[in-house]
This record gives sequence, structure tokens and C-alpha cells, in this order.
Amino acid sequence: MSAATVFVGFGLALIAVGVIIVVLAVILASMQASKKNGESKVKAAGVIMIGPIPIIFGTDKKSVKEVLALALALTVALIVLLLLYVWFLR
Repeated sequence: MSAATVFVGFGLALIAVGVIIVVLAVILASMQASKKNGESKVKAAGVIMIGPIPIIFGTDKKSVKEVLALALALTVALIVLLLLYVWFLR
């Protein structure tokens, strides 16, 4: 099995996990809103990774800071994995 096949499979698995997490988050948020008679505050933030460059958005500063930390960790992990790939698998 080639390295490209492994990366494609891993990427597709991450996409599937991300979709499942988003669906579960929406379901849980709607269930909490119905318990409080429709009065709830939903805080949200997100990150779009285009290669190693994160685009971050959110509704409040705390959520944005948490997503910023996650985006930084993902960016560092991506750079480390790419360097390992270049050094050891070529």
C-alpha cells in the first residue's frame, strides 16, 4: 500500500468523523434549547484549514481562543508530519 493511499484513507476518515461530530453537536444544541423553553445562548467557533493556513471564525472570544489553540496544534502536527514524510519516506 502506498503512502498516498494511506493519506487519502486517513483524510476521508477524518472528514467522516468531523461530519458525525457536527451532526451530534447540532442535535445536542437543539435538545438543550428545547429543555429551556427555547431560551438559550449558543456559542460557536470554527476553523477552516487550507493546507497549513487556518481561517478562524466564531461568536465569542473564548470559543475563538479554544479553536485557535486547536488550529495551532493541527498546523504544527501537519508541518511535523510533512517533514517526517519528506525525510524518511523519500
